[in-house]
Amino acid sequence: MTMIAIVGERVPDFPPHVATDEELPAVDAIWCAPGSPYRSLDGALAALRHGRDQGVPTLGTCGGCQHMLLEFARNVLGIADAQHAEYDPYASRLFVTPLTCEVAGRTMHVTLDPASRLYGGATDVQEQYYCNFGLNPEYRAQLDSAGFRITGVDADGDARVFELDDHPFYVATLFVPQMRSEPAHPHPVVTEFVAAAAAVRA
Repeated sequence: MTMIAIVGERVPDFPPHVATDEELPAVDAIWCAPGSPYRSLDGALAALRHGRDQGVPTLGTCGGCQHMLLEFARNVLGIADAQHAEYDPYASRLFVTPLTCEVAGRTMHVTLDPASRLYGGATDVQEQYYCNFGLNPEYRAQLDSAGFRITGVDADGDARVFELDDHPFYVATLFVPQMRSEPAHPHPVVTEFVAAAAAVRA
């Protein structure tokens, strides 16, 4: 059986402080879901770091996307004081900030990089949003050049999809693909995530 850990506000978080990967649950994949602020920011970031470091397929949607950005900023870019405006709007180093335009509750156009692993090569899709925060544009080039590439943008060119190079599946979407996923017609992002999780036990 494929085991997927879901990290978020209304489900048990990973341990808030972990010293080794052995302290984390043995799972085939990690899904960091919407619903922030989470009960344990440190627990969510620990789970995401584990997924990134250990090659565990990891998907972050909406709030999960924002926390993937924050974890990468702190532990890869070396911005130890990187912060999320939802937790501390007055922090000196805000890596995740309020979006410049209102997207919550809207369905909007997303243009994908042809090199993206998502959607089977499609480059133009419509997606639903329920969030108010995203990447601070000041860090866009730094994030992209470090390998957490921006592979999807909205009509204004703002970052909406992120994919980590050289990882089985480490994907963050600011939109919420699960809202358009049905048993008979699963969303392609969800399908690809589950396939990556299943491949762990193949």
